[in-house]
Amino acid sequence: MCDRPPGYASSSPVGPATGRLAFEQLSHGEPTFFAGKRTFAMYSNNHHNDGHIAVLIPAEPGVQEELIASDPALYYRPPYVGPAGWVGIDLDRIDDEELGVHLIEAHRLILRKQAPKKKIRREL
Repeated sequence: MCDRPPGYASSSPVGPATGRLAFEQLSHGEPTFFAGKRTFAMYSNNHHNDGHIAVLIPAEPGVQEELIASDPALYYRPPYVGPAGWVGIDLDRIDDEELGVHLIEAHRLILRKQAPKKKIRREL
C-alpha cells in the first residue's frame, strides 16, 4: 500500500539528495522539486534523446557559463531552460556531496527570488 500523495516521484535519484528541502512531484513527466511554488531542480532522463541522465538547476547569472567551461563533460546547457540560465549536471559524473552543494545553492537562489520585496514608503 502506498501512502504517498499522487504524483510523488519516489524513483528519482535526486530525491534523497534534496532531503527535506523540497516538495517533489511529477511535472512534464519527470520528478521536479519545488521551493514554495517555484521549481529549483528537475530530473532529466534522456530528455528528447539528449543522452543525459541529469539534474537541471537554476544558476546565478554567469555561473552556467563558468561551470560548463570548467568541466563540459559534467555540466551542459539544457534545452528549453538553458537560455534562462539553468545548468544540466550529469548524474553519473558527480558525487552526492557535490550534487548536494549545487542543489542547496539552487534552492537558496529560488527562495531569494520569491522573497517579498520590501516597499519603501515615501513621506510626502
